[in-house]
Amino acid sequence: MLNQGFIAFFHIRLSAPNPSKLPTVLNTIGDHIRKRRTELELLQKDVAGLVGVYKTTVYDWERGYTKPRHRYLPKVIEFLGYDPAPAEPRTLGEKLLKYRKDRGITQKELARRIGIDPTTLSRLEKGKGNRNFRNVKEKAESFLRKHS
Repeated sequence: MLNQGFIAFFHIRLSAPNPSKLPTVLNTIGDHIRKRRTELELLQKDVAGLVGVYKTTVYDWERGYTKPRHRYLPKVIEFLGYDPAPAEPRTLGEKLLKYRKDRGITQKELARRIGIDPTTLSRLEKGKGNRNFRNVKEKAESFLRKHS
C-alpha cells in the first residue's frame, strides 16, 4: 500500500524594485534617445514620427543594433535638445564628419560641394592618407572656413 500524504500550498509573494526604464550610463546615441523618450513619456512610434523613420528603426537605435544615418541626425539632435557627440572636432576628418552630420548630408554630396572624390573624402574622415592629399586637404580646409 502506498503511503498517501498531502501537499501543502503556500501563497508566496515575491517583490523586487522595478528596474528603471532609463539607461544609467549613456554610452550610445540610442541610450540618449531612449532616456529622452521615456522622460517625455513617448512611445517609439512617436519618436519615429518626429524623426521620419519607422518605429523599428528607433527600436534598433535604442538597442544599439544600428546608429542613425547622417541624414536623420539633425532631427535626432532636435528631439534630444542637444548633440550627444563628443567635444569639438580637432582633426580635419572630424571637422568634415561633423559638418556632414550637422547638415544631414552624405559623403557623396559633401565631396561634390568641395570638388573632390567621395572615396577621398571617406579617407580624410577616417584620417587615412593625409600625406598624399595636400591639395585635397587645402581644398577641404578652405571649404570649411567659408561654410562653417
